[in-house]
This record gives sequence, structure tokens and C-alpha cells, in this order.
Amino acid sequence: RMASSQKDRKRRDPDDESEQPAKHVKQEPGVKTEPGVKEELAPASSSSKSNAAVSDVDIKEEEEAPLVEHIADMSHSCPYLDTINRSVLDFDFEKLCSVSMSNQNVYACLVCGKYFQGRGKGTHAYTHSLQAFHHVYLNLSTLKVYCLPDNYEVIDSSLDDIKYVLKPAYSKKDVTQFGLSKKQSRALDGSLYLPGVMGLNNIKANDYVNVVVQSLLRVVPLRDFFLDERNYAGNTDPLVVSFGELVRKVCNPKAFKSHVSPHEFLQAITTASQRQFKLIAQSDPVELIQWLLNALHARLKKGKTSIISQSFQGHMTVIERKLPPTPDMAELAGITVDPNDPQYKEVAKESPFMFLTLDLPPTPLFQDANKHNIIAQVPLFELLNKFDGQTEKEYKTYKDIWMKRFQLNELPDYLIVCIRRFTKNTFFVEKNPTIVNFPVQNIDMHDYLKPKDDAAAEAIKGKSFQYDLVANIVHDGLPGAGKGTYRCHILHHGTDQWYEMQDLHVTETLPQMITLTESYIQIWERQKSVKQEQS
Repeated sequence: RMASSQKDRKRRDPDDESEQPAKHVKQEPGVKTEPGVKEELAPASSSSKSNAAVSDVDIKEEEEAPLVEHIADMSHSCPYLDTINRSVLDFDFEKLCSVSMSNQNVYACLVCGKYFQGRGKGTHAYTHSLQAFHHVYLNLSTLKVYCLPDNYEVIDSSLDDIKYVLKPAYSKKDVTQFGLSKKQSRALDGSLYLPGVMGLNNIKANDYVNVVVQSLLRVVPLRDFFLDERNYAGNTDPLVVSFGELVRKVCNPKAFKSHVSPHEFLQAITTASQRQFKLIAQSDPVELIQWLLNALHARLKKGKTSIISQSFQGHMTVIERKLPPTPDMAELAGITVDPNDPQYKEVAKESPFMFLTLDLPPTPLFQDANKHNIIAQVPLFELLNKFDGQTEKEYKTYKDIWMKRFQLNELPDYLIVCIRRFTKNTFFVEKNPTIVNFPVQNIDMHDYLKPKDDAAAEAIKGKSFQYDLVANIVHDGLPGAGKGTYRCHILHHGTDQWYEMQDLHVTETLPQMITLTESYIQIWERQKSVKQEQS
């Protein structure tokens, strides 16, 4: 009896596989077994278990196969495309997730315009799609569109305009014809705008940045260089990339809005200048344009040249001599002055320049007969006499006095002129309101040019010395940071029309009105020679 009970216990023990009999699978009623096929046996070993697991995976894949075909069909016929709201899309701001503030793998919700990170389960974009029922998202890096939470790519040509607004692209033909176009574009709100003449948003106190950007866009080689992104492909510097994006957006003929926000460019300037220039504090545009041109030149140069030096760099000769101290000063210092000392002889040295600085005469101290302040006026040619090689100007340091003369040897294709209006002392900043009279076209620089040798004279032979004004930056109001405002006048070559631009405001103006303003920075363009026009 004990032996028979042990045998029964072995049959009932599931862990003992040695003598366990094969179990028959119960056949469901109505299902017939094919002839010649044995009934399925229960798994009796680990190898049989793995085979069963593989068969389960195969069955699962077969069940999901129709779902893949369904997603492929949905990619070309997404039912949520009509929920996209183009009027709320704004790609001018920094590409950061609105929840985590991360710049990695950021998507834009095409329904509400907000930025979210990721698209997998548990990510901020995925959560937003479930909570707000917003299903269409654009990857800001790859320009691919996805539908969440289903997580399939949306392929539809109706989304190309959104992708173009995010990342405008120009062919060589587009770049060549851009400056000659007179065609206006229409924004989503129905307003008309001229590509290349779009207002820039003043976020806090960045009007000094806006006028510099608008003026530099009148420099055709510089503008064309940044319109074609292939010219600096591989350059990942944030200053270069953000400036190129800003140029392409201002020149975009398919924009949703008639203005652009330079937020990313301002962030790049703040970081690259180590917070010397900020969007929350007004700075001097002369200091900005000087720093910006040198910074772009350093980041773009190949060898010793770049598009910056090719457009703006000229050369001059500086002749300077040190003045000996007066007899009274020498007596007080207890020294003997020898006028023939070599340190008091003239020294000439060559120097490159990016812009010319003009000095205004002192403002009148008295009022006129009607007891009104006299607004002095001075011709531009009188200020340019500083560079004729004959006019000497005194420069003081903390212990020495120098006399300097300037002689232009080579002029660039685009001449930047800065009129020094502000004088800083220990206590405050003074502004010189003198009006500079100048022609808008045909200013002749031949009298101020003297090549250093015969080779230089041969190099400039056939070039034009006539310049036309293309940009004029004006300061209005009191001196000091934040007390005044900046605006600019720019020339659109395609329509030959002058525009006055102050942040978002763009209005047409007459060239006669430009000469009545307190000009601060001017950009002059060299006229094409006869040979260049023929070519």
C-alpha cells in the first residue's frame, strides 16, 4: 500500500518530470483534429518552454502587423491637421521646453505654439497631448512632424510653409534676385510687408541692436553671405548661427508675421560679449558695431580674410609726433628738454580700419538774437578733412600730448562713418546736437585718398571713388543710457525707396528729411565703376 501511494505522489508532483505522463490537451467541441496529426502535448522541458515563448512572440507580431499598416496610412492622412493654428506659431524665441527649460529634443505644439521636450511616454509633449488634446508637434531640429500620443510621423505637403518659417532656405538664384525684387508679401493678418524691410521687436531696451542689424542688412555682400547657409556650413558658433537665422527671417517672403523678434541673437550677443551688451540695458551702437564686426570676422575668417574684412576694411597711414613739454612744465619737473630728441620726431605707421570717426566742432555757448539756442551746422566734407593727410589733431594721454595726421591709402566697398556726438567726463555725458549737412548720393572721396606706392595705385585703378548713402542711424533725446532712443533710415535697392525704422514701426520717408536729423552712424556704398556695370 505504501509503494502504490509513493507512485501516485510521483504522478501528482509537477516538479518531477522524469516519470510524468504526457497530458492531453482537451479538444474544444466542434473542432476536429486533422488526420495524421497528433494531439498537442504539454511542455515537458526548458527547451519546449522556449519554443512556446517564441511562438507567442510570433503570434503577437502577427497581431500587430495590421497596426503598422494602419500607422503608415495615418502618416499621409492625419485627422488632426485642421487643428493647427498658424497665427500662434512663433519660432523667434529660444528653443527651450516650457516646462523643463531644456534645449534637448524640443518639439513645438502646432496647436498652441508652446515648446515641449520629447515625444515618448511620460515626456512633457506626450503629457500635453493627453491633457490638452493637442496632437500635432514639430521637431525644431529635424523639422519632422509627429502626431501624439499615437507617435507616428505626419507626412503632408501642407506643412511645408510652417517648416519654411522655422528655417528659411534660399537658393543661389533666390539670393541673386533678392535685392532686385519689388514684390511685397502678405502676412497672416493681412498686412503687407517688404522682405528685408521688416520691423524688429524691442524686448526691453535693445533698440541700439535693432538699428545696427537693420543697417548691416543694407550691405549686399554681407546679407547675401548669410542668406545662403552653405557659405558657413559647419560653423556652430552661436553668434554666427543666430545672426544668420535673423538675416534669413528678416528677408523671408513667406513669413506669418510682418515683424521679427531678435531674441536668440540678443542671447548670443550677451553670452559672447560676456554681458557687455544686454537686452535689458541700452548701450552705444558705435561700441556694438565695432565689437560685432570684429567678433564675426574672428569667427568667419579663413586665413586672414573674411566677408567682414572684404566689405568694410580699409587702410590708412597715421603720422604722429610727440610734443615736448613746455618750458614751465619742464622746469616744474626738473628736466631738460632736447627738441632734437628722436622721441619727438614724426613716425608713420600703417593701420587697417573698419570705420572712420569724425569729430564735431564745439557747440555754441551763446544764444541768438531771439534768445533761442543756436543749432550749429557743419558740412560733412569739413569733417572729412581730418583724413586729408595735412590736418593735424591733438590727442592727450594722462602724461603726453600727441599730434596726429591721417592719410587714407585704400577705401573699402562699404564705408562706415561714426560721428562723435557724446563726450564723457567725470560727472555726466554731454551730447553735441550739431547738424551735419551731407548729400545722399555722389560723395567724392578721391581727394582724401593717396595710395602708398605704385602697386597700390595700380590696384585701385578703374575703381569708383563715389559713394552713396544706404543707412543712417540717428539718436533722439537726452544723452545717457536709457534717456534717448535710436532709429535708422535705410534704402531699399529694389524700389529705390527710403524707409524710417524704429523697432516695429516702418514708414516711408523722403531723402531730404534724412539730412535734418542728428546722424550718429552712416554706411556708404561705393558706386560701381563702368567696367563693373558692363560685367
